[in-house]
Amino acid sequence: MTDLPEETGDERADAALGGLAQLGTLPVSAHVGVFEEVFTGLEQALASVDDTPDRRR
Repeated sequence: MTDLPEETGDERADAALGGLAQLGTLPVSAHVGVFEEVFTGLEQALASVDDTPDRRR
């Protein structure tokens, strides 16, 4: 398995990706659920980019 990145620089993305850390403790059959949760978290982080007050245009 590859090493996970320590930080992306975005708290929301880091929180979503943090779920991947549990893959090593779960049976492979449970991995799909983890991937779906991570994907949903990343989608939410991307969708909220426009709501970030320090976003430069």
